[in-house]
Amino acid sequence: MSPAPLRAARLLSALALVLGVASTQARAVDEIQVYNAEINLPRQFSLQLHGNYIARGIAEADFPGGLVPAGSFNGTPEFAYGLFDWWEVGAYLPYAVEPGPRPWWGGAKLRTLFVSPHAGERRFFYGLNIEVSWATEKFSPDAWGSEVRPIIGWRGRHAEFILNPIVDVPLSGDTRAAVFAPATRLAWIATPAWAFGLEHYAELGPLRHFLPGGGQQQELYAVIDRSAASFDADFGVGHGLTAASNDWTVKFILSWSFRPGKSRAPSPG
Repeated sequence: MSPAPLRAARLLSALALVLGVASTQARAVDEIQVYNAEINLPRQFSLQLHGNYIARGIAEADFPGGLVPAGSFNGTPEFAYGLFDWWEVGAYLPYAVEPGPRPWWGGAKLRTLFVSPHAGERRFFYGLNIEVSWATEKFSPDAWGSEVRPIIGWRGRHAEFILNPIVDVPLSGDTRAAVFAPATRLAWIATPAWAFGLEHYAELGPLRHFLPGGGQQQELYAVIDRSAASFDADFGVGHGLTAASNDWTVKFILSWSFRPGKSRAPSPG
């Protein structure tokens, strides 16, 4: 089997394995991003700073003793390293600051990302990201969780469309139902350096039984991306579309690469 089909088979096998062994954890708010399958070059290191401020949001925690979204700042540094032109690994250290201010540490996450090589140069691209996380009691009622994030995208000269049909999978607590939390991006590529778009983030509920429309989380963001040789920036403003969503959120991603060459685009995609 040639390398490309072999890698695709491995991605599908990994997805089937993870979905088969577990299943829900609410989507974390420290990283509001649509993955675009672009990764670091081999032996390239990068740092991303994710942050978002919920200016007006839900005033109650999702579970007893949990974080209250309204007025909170949520973020994480993300460290990533390219192993091959189709494989990248990364780590996160989530945190949050509630009004007061009261800072909280959220635990840690590790990820492995497999993609079609040189995704930024392809018209059609794809990938699979798998995360395993350990969360503190303030961030989740379940200590251990995981995320399976397929990446499917199309890019033309002046437009791109990317879909991340995310499945959140708990590894402790109630492991009976995987939660579907898709993320979508539609963007206009004005120049190689600038892009403007819309991103939609949702949490529809367990795969076996979606929540009613009003109980689903649905948020729409207007975003702007700026890409350079070794520094990229993404900013966005989001508005909740349902009663279960935060009303207004401002987010950003700042990204630095530390090896000469093409840097990973931080677009919430």
